Amino acid sequence: MTNTIPLVDLKAAYARLRAEIDAAVARVLAGGWYILGPEVSAFEAEFAAYLGASHAVGVASGTDAVLLALRALGVGPGDEVITVAHTAVATVAAIALCGATPRFVDIDPATYTLDPGRLEAAITPRTRAVVPVHLYGAPADMPPILAIARAHGLLVVEDCAQAHGATTGGRRVGTLGDAAAFSFYPTKNLGALGDGGAVVTDRPDVAERLRLLRQYGWRERYVSDVEGVNSRLDELQAAILRVRLRHLDAENAARRRLAARYDAALAGLPLGLPAAWPDERAVYHLYVVAADDRDALAAHLAAQGIGTGVHYPVPIHRQPAYARLGYGPGSLPATEAAAARVLSLPMYPDLSAAAVDQVAAAAHSYFETSEAETSEVF
Repeated sequence: MTNTIPLVDLKAAYARLRAEIDAAVARVLAGGWYILGPEVSAFEAEFAAYLGASHAVGVASGTDAVLLALRALGVGPGDEVITVAHTAVATVAAIALCGATPRFVDIDPATYTLDPGRLEAAITPRTRAVVPVHLYGAPADMPPILAIARAHGLLVVEDCAQAHGATTGGRRVGTLGDAAAFSFYPTKNLGALGDGGAVVTDRPDVAERLRLLRQYGWRERYVSDVEGVNSRLDELQAAILRVRLRHLDAENAARRRLAARYDAALAGLPLGLPAAWPDERAVYHLYVVAADDRDALAAHLAAQGIGTGVHYPVPIHRQPAYARLGYGPGSLPATEAAAARVLSLPMYPDLSAAAVDQVAAAAHSYFETSEAETSEVF
């Protein structure tokens, strides 16, 4: 069946903002400057101001943002970088691409983010940095992570790919560590119409090195002072992101309203619902529940035209590409349990309240049917 309620609907966002986006694209096309021009500079300034940071440096993707943030901070071969295995593979791929060795800490089963209580035990003499992931739109538990990192002289690079606009302790995520990486992949809360990313930092030395690294190490054109790469946010995407940024807070507020409606409608079912903390404002990039019979629930919802997703079905430490790191089955029990239970329900700013009610009704019907079948057996 064709999904009548998709997991995400990018066309709806474009339709709502079409006049503004089309005007922004036309402005770039008419100007004739397509790489690292005035739109990128303007977006970098506007995004940094929105977050409350000193510098934002546009790059080609969120993966490059993590990679170049680490490189700009001096992380490389021989170093270890601690992160989680319950994340998009981009987080870990970027660590490996900079030459460092990824090391994993298990997650808090309630929040799915790095468990600070397990962090210190993972630190070795080779540990150079920690990359906490703000997952599903909710901040990681940053105060203890930062305290432990500072006590051991470690760098902190926040992975904010799923948390544009989220706050913790009254501050935007992305302003808490030495640097932060953002993705503007189209499905993100702040999404482009193609790939894009940015690194945010308050350190002028790191910002300067980032600008070198993203374009071949050039201070002077055609002369590389350091070994850089080609990782540039283009003018078209920057112009579109400037439009999307103006609407980000309103769209995040819509996500919160939809999440609250889900919370109320799903209460009482045998589902794990997203955790809530009094001092943070999650932005619900995804609305993720947990169920022991996740796959059967997903199949039931699909049969009723409701799209779902699993973020993420195979923890990174159990993927073939990273078997070399030596984490066997059972080494990260909370991570492995989450991978077997999590299910993302439809979530995007243009989702209607009626659609949320329809999803919730379908979930109720699944559990009611399951209870009836169990009663018949016994």
